[in-house]
Amino acid sequence: MISPPIADGLNEKQQQSVTLSEDINALILAGAGSGKTRVLTHRIHHLVSEKNHHADDILAVTFTNKAANEMKERLSDLLRRPIGRMWVGTFHSLAHRLLRTHPSEANLSPTFQILDSQDQFRIIKRLMKENGIDEKKLKIKEVQWFINKNKDNGISPKDIEVGYDYAKQQKVKVFDIYENFIQVNDLVDFAGLLVKSFELLKNNPSLLEHYQNKFHHILVDEFQDTNRIQYQFIKILHNESNHVFCVGDDDQSIYGWRGAKIENIQKIENDFKPIQIIKLEQNYRSTGNILSASNALIANNQNRLEKSLWTASGDGELINVFNARDEREEAQYVVGEIKSQFSQGRNLDECAILYRSNAQSRIFEESLIKHNLNYRIYGGLRFFERAEIKDAMGYVRLIENTSDNIAFERIVNFPTRGIGLSTIEKIRSHSIENHTDLFQSSIAIIDSLSARAANALQAFIYLIEEIADTTKNLMLSEKVDSILLQSGLMAHYANDKTDKAGSKRENLEELVNAASQYVHEEDNELNETQGFIALATLDSSGESNQINQNYVQLMTVHSAKGLEFPVVFLVGLEEDLFPIRQRVNQPSNIDEERRLCYVGMTRAMQSLNISHATRRSLYGETIYSRNSIFLDEIPRNFLNYIKNPNSNSVITSFEDVKNPPQKMVSSSSDSKYAIGQLVSHTKFGLGTILNYEGSGDSMRLQIKFQKVGTKWLISSYAKLEIV
Repeated sequence: MISPPIADGLNEKQQQSVTLSEDINALILAGAGSGKTRVLTHRIHHLVSEKNHHADDILAVTFTNKAANEMKERLSDLLRRPIGRMWVGTFHSLAHRLLRTHPSEANLSPTFQILDSQDQFRIIKRLMKENGIDEKKLKIKEVQWFINKNKDNGISPKDIEVGYDYAKQQKVKVFDIYENFIQVNDLVDFAGLLVKSFELLKNNPSLLEHYQNKFHHILVDEFQDTNRIQYQFIKILHNESNHVFCVGDDDQSIYGWRGAKIENIQKIENDFKPIQIIKLEQNYRSTGNILSASNALIANNQNRLEKSLWTASGDGELINVFNARDEREEAQYVVGEIKSQFSQGRNLDECAILYRSNAQSRIFEESLIKHNLNYRIYGGLRFFERAEIKDAMGYVRLIENTSDNIAFERIVNFPTRGIGLSTIEKIRSHSIENHTDLFQSSIAIIDSLSARAANALQAFIYLIEEIADTTKNLMLSEKVDSILLQSGLMAHYANDKTDKAGSKRENLEELVNAASQYVHEEDNELNETQGFIALATLDSSGESNQINQNYVQLMTVHSAKGLEFPVVFLVGLEEDLFPIRQRVNQPSNIDEERRLCYVGMTRAMQSLNISHATRRSLYGETIYSRNSIFLDEIPRNFLNYIKNPNSNSVITSFEDVKNPPQKMVSSSSDSKYAIGQLVSHTKFGLGTILNYEGSGDSMRLQIKFQKVGTKWLISSYAKLEIV
């Protein structure tokens, strides 16, 4: 018999998922807004309360810190007790815990350091410089992306075929040097956390058997977002004695560009047998019209695990569609609608503007400022990514572990104390030659320096040793507070003339507050300070998840995944912008762009507004566009076409707006050119027709060429080819 706490509030399919037999694997195909987190947490509650499993024998994995924390809070409420050291968290945090528990088996020391993205960038930059690789010819960001992409796929430098591709040869060279460097220096990057955890299990059969037997149930959230190494990690933990419970939605797989493999959720039936598939199709977020339109759009994707969302809440409003003359009129329309919503009693934070590219935000920001409406860009720097916080944590890290070379390099001359680059190079050279850390090398080379340089370096060494001594018995928050004062950081930022609002000082004070709120589990493999350092590093791995109160929310559609808003403005639905130009060549890319549009539409709870512009200035050029193919794929009976920003009247002829006609450059019926058309010239290359004069053989065309700018050409002599 199912206990009331499990059954209450669950629909039939949710309850079926929660109470599914323990002897079978499961794929819960959970549509947008169908209550997947509720199902996951109630499933764990059912296993613990009804099936008498120990909470520590369940592994629950998700992707973001926000989702992991939400799951922990719900579980704590359901189980009516703290969940303690239960294995619930992100892939990265759980992999980190595994490596901390078994460092020697993973060829690491107990005090290995985690590299965040900024640290990794600096190391790659330095290694390229030391090995004579010109960063002007080989971009550091490209190399960083190349390294992480391959590690996400479990590929090492020796596994990569380079052939005669010189750029690829150079990237593999840097990859190999980088891997050797981090291994020697006891460092692990974010991708490496998963690679090393997988290798730890793969190379230690007895350890693998221990965890396979320990985790009776493995639950995975957002399964469609798993990359190759994450899939392998789950697969190696699974055996005949345990079972996986995967929750996901292939229609919301939008991270292929960063390594997610949609085929993982599609091949799960073959890799985890026997398996039962349950579809959660009742949506608790959006109105019927929004869902029906979204269903129609996504149905155009091939090879999907078919489902159809529905709601019991009624049809609601039609989806408003506005065709603007240009991006300024589009912004005026959107901001005008937000003002109208605000005047009718909505809070500003109930309204979100979603766009495909960050470059689109500027014009909306200008319009919001003009109308005195508060707004925030969602997905900015996380707290622990801010420079002043990383400086402070650099001191905390080095004082806790003087072997932390990344922390040493960050703070050795910050605030400025007269330690120059030549001194730092001597420290590095000694460290490499003698296989010691930078701090020990600093002590060793002091006698070889000039008096001025020696005094500066000696003062830094004394400072670190003194802070370590005076803070060793303090509580964590007291320790952090003392470090900020003794290091001179607080004084430095108090005198920072660029920080007129004092936000950097406030952030440092908030760091002390974060330390005071940090809860350290007693059976953690790390001490309290080390645990706080690990939390700070792992927390810098994602985007900011804070929704600002009483501010219009601006964000990319990618950033909006997992969020919901009563009123959504999905802007820029034009060919070459959404779908974006770079992703129109392959059907798989178009499918992902369509899934992204589907995600954007299903963020809306009550009101969805779609807009597109006939002419748009973007990336320094004026583009004439047709509306997006995705808009054409939405049945017209779900759409309400708005005539202009100042009127709520509807265009009566659907054909007038479905594909706005391009303005012909001539009234003659046989004219082959149109404003906005892309043409090619034998000398000037590709260009876009902006305007025209005259007709027939004397017609002149104004064309903006991508390479040589704008020119007027006589059509009969130009020999243009329509692209």
